[in-house]
Amino acid sequence: MPKNRTQSIFDLNERSLLLFKSLVEHFIQDGHPVGSRTLARDTDLALSPATIRNVMADLEDMGLLRSPHTSAGRIPTARGYRLFVDSLLCVEQLEQREVERMAREISAEADMQHLVVRASSLLSDITKLAAVVMLPRKRQSSLEHIEFISLSQNRILVILVLSNKEIQNRIIHTAKTYTQSQLQQTANYLNSTCRGKNLNAIRTEVLRELRKLKEDVSELMQAAIEMAQKAFVTPAVEDEVVISGHTNLMGVAELSDLEKLKRLFESFNEKRDILHLLENAISAKGVQIFIGEESGYEVLDNCSIVTSPYQGEGQILGVLGVIGPTRMDYERVIPIVDVTARILGSVLNSVD
Repeated sequence: MPKNRTQSIFDLNERSLLLFKSLVEHFIQDGHPVGSRTLARDTDLALSPATIRNVMADLEDMGLLRSPHTSAGRIPTARGYRLFVDSLLCVEQLEQREVERMAREISAEADMQHLVVRASSLLSDITKLAAVVMLPRKRQSSLEHIEFISLSQNRILVILVLSNKEIQNRIIHTAKTYTQSQLQQTANYLNSTCRGKNLNAIRTEVLRELRKLKEDVSELMQAAIEMAQKAFVTPAVEDEVVISGHTNLMGVAELSDLEKLKRLFESFNEKRDILHLLENAISAKGVQIFIGEESGYEVLDNCSIVTSPYQGEGQILGVLGVIGPTRMDYERVIPIVDVTARILGSVLNSVD
């Protein structure tokens, strides 16, 4: 989980911790600011509302609570949620029958793309939040063979044979006209130097070669550079991440500001920030939680993101998670995200 936590459980006495925990749980449950009378009624500390108000004032001074508007009640801050999640949350395992039901729903799909889409939809349906799933990294197949066939008007048919036996045909437009002999030489060069590398790596390395050699480039290398730039295109961002259920967030009071909601939905639509966030979480061991500003993206300042990597054959394949308000039911969401990641990894193994 993100670092830079300035507050710890050791900064609070038992009475303050109990009141703080009760307040956070109340707010997560009903979304209303919690007052001293509510805490006096629901805790076993036999404290007066005045004493509780003093404790709440201290918690506010510590940056764990805040008073919205002119309300007498308090709500947790992002720092407060961080303390709650790290030190006071008791996460229970899902019932076995629920795990089995989730596994059945995901494994009902036959191919990788549909598996990922189903996992995202299932996460969204169960949590009533927005769900995100990064497609497996191992789908980035390596190059087995490439051929170029001249068409007309500087158009070239590219035939890519990939390591998973997939064959892709692409038509590219070049800046100059190449003879079939030049295209064959270029294909021979790329086959000898790039076989076994994934398409993203090939394109990156050729571009690096271009910057390094600058003008001292042979005609063959010029052709190889142009072909690689256009033939080995990187996948579009929208093909890297599946997002489901973002409309679930429209009914969340904390996200009801129309301008903020619009920007959040635009971020979902573009997916770049979401993909970058998932890539940052891919090396995490188990569930990782970003609360408010911890995500590093202003558009997610009022959100929490719960993620977990999924893996197969001992290797991390990708990351999935949910996005919702900071007032989410962490106790329920965390095990759902964790179990979904485990199921998806296991099913992808069996598919491959």
